[in-house]
Amino acid sequence: MKIGILSRGPQLYSTRSLYRAGMRRGHQMMVIDHTRCQYLVDSERSEIFFDGLPLSSLDAIVPRIGSSVTSLGAALIHQFELLKVYTVTRAHALLQARDKLRCLQRLAGAGLKVPGTAFITSGSELEDVLDLLGGFPVVIKLLESTHGVGVMLADNMRSAEATIEAFQKLNERVLIQEYIAESHGADIRALVVGGRVVASMKRQAQPGEFRSNLHRGAKAQRIGLSKEEEKAVIQAAQVMGLDVAGVDILQSRRGPLVMEVNASPGLEGIEGVTKVDVAGAIIKFTEKRHRAFNAHIGTK
Repeated sequence: MKIGILSRGPQLYSTRSLYRAGMRRGHQMMVIDHTRCQYLVDSERSEIFFDGLPLSSLDAIVPRIGSSVTSLGAALIHQFELLKVYTVTRAHALLQARDKLRCLQRLAGAGLKVPGTAFITSGSELEDVLDLLGGFPVVIKLLESTHGVGVMLADNMRSAEATIEAFQKLNERVLIQEYIAESHGADIRALVVGGRVVASMKRQAQPGEFRSNLHRGAKAQRIGLSKEEEKAVIQAAQVMGLDVAGVDILQSRRGPLVMEVNASPGLEGIEGVTKVDVAGAIIKFTEKRHRAFNAHIGTK
């Protein structure tokens, strides 16, 4: 197969891991910077070019789209869909997962437990929201935050108002979320590939820090999921229409709470902690789904 990895960083761990996994299985691998592609949209013929090369001959793509270029990446994925190139992550699923509010709405609508979350348009609504969320502390986060950037903990009205005002002056949309104290600054990241959990780890924030991102110095260890947790993360990926997803859950008195579903989960931390070849699982899944995709296309 000819497989393209959409990535701005060929040197990034996740990109290299996927590239090596594909090469080991005998595929022709290509890293494509999705910000440097040109494409033709036409009712009779369409094409995508990268460094002057047409890409319609690719069999499949594995998107690795950063949050800063979500819209651009989704447009390119959709162009591949028009070309009938199999894509591991579909354009609409990427867009849904990147909008934290829309993601939580879909999850809650499907009956999954999520942390209590409020969307506000001005700081004047804060007191009413706090009553609904059970008071301080609360987590304040941007709709498209990543790696813990744009995520703050407020334990009083003054800090909450100042944080919200600062974000809104930057024309950023803000969510306010209940703080799950019993999680003790820890969460679980599970990698779902093709409706199956292939790896999972528990991340513990450093002392004095509530964000459990590995980029912020959190420690991690391999962990097995309970049946309830496994069911929740698999369902979360399915609800968001993602065949490959990193699902973050919090352990609470109410059971597992789905906090986030990541459409381009990083592989370095979880492969390093669990010693599971997640990239290999993604490539194997791509092979399987590509065969099914081709069979479906052939019946049209």
